[in-house]
Amino acid sequence: LALVIFGCNYFFCREESCEFSGVLVYLVRVMTLLCIGSLLFTSTILSNMMVGIMTGLGTIDRMKQRLQSTTNNSEDPLELEDIFGIGNYLTWLFPIDPIFSDYDDVLRYSMPQRLLREGSDSISEC
Repeated sequence: LALVIFGCNYFFCREESCEFSGVLVYLVRVMTLLCIGSLLFTSTILSNMMVGIMTGLGTIDRMKQRLQSTTNNSEDPLELEDIFGIGNYLTWLFPIDPIFSDYDDVLRYSMPQRLLREGSDSISEC
């Protein structure tokens, strides 16, 4: 928003009274650099998240593949229900805990208490 305001003031200013002068010029330059830096950071984070959702691989998984020189794309894309839960679509916008249909399947691990409760023989008590 600040970048848009600065740009409009720069390109559409026709009078001397609306121009930046003195210290304001340096403050506008610093603010412009901060705005561009935050815009670049946010766009790279969003693109990284989109790649993770579309490929089903996280950043560490992709780094391991590069290290091993493999390009095994056997992972399926993530379902949106595995990310946002099975609640109403309007709740995706709010920072609340999602509700999953199978919590262990989404997180890809099970708590020992649940395995013991379900009678699994593959885990022993500590």
